[in-house]
Amino acid sequence: MLTLRLYMLQRITALLMAPLVLGHIGVMIYAVQGGLSAAEILGRTQGSVFWFSFYGLFVLAVSVHAAIGLRTILHEVTGLSGRLLMFFTWGTALGLSVLGMRAILAVTFLTRGVS
Repeated sequence: MLTLRLYMLQRITALLMAPLVLGHIGVMIYAVQGGLSAAEILGRTQGSVFWFSFYGLFVLAVSVHAAIGLRTILHEVTGLSGRLLMFFTWGTALGLSVLGMRAILAVTFLTRGVS
C-alpha cells in the first residue's frame, strides 16, 4: 500500500512540476534575451510573495519527487528496505527542501546590497 501511495505522490508532484518548469524556463529566456543583470533580476524578485510562492511550491514538489525516485533506485540497486530506506527518503526530502528554501529566501527576501 505504501508503494502505491508513493507512486501516486510522485505522479502528482510531476503534474505540479510540469507547468512550474515551463514557467521557470520562460522567465529564464525573458531574462537572458532582455539582457538583465543579476541586480536587475534581484530588484524584481525582492519582497515578492508571488516569486516566493512560485519557487517555494517548485522546491517542495521537486524535493518530494526526487526523494521518492532516489528511494526507488536505492531499493532496486542495493535491496535496502525498512527503516533505513525510510530515513534516507525523509532525509533526502528534508535536505533538498532546506537547500531550496534557503536559495528562495536569498533571492526573494534576504539579498541586500547587490551591485
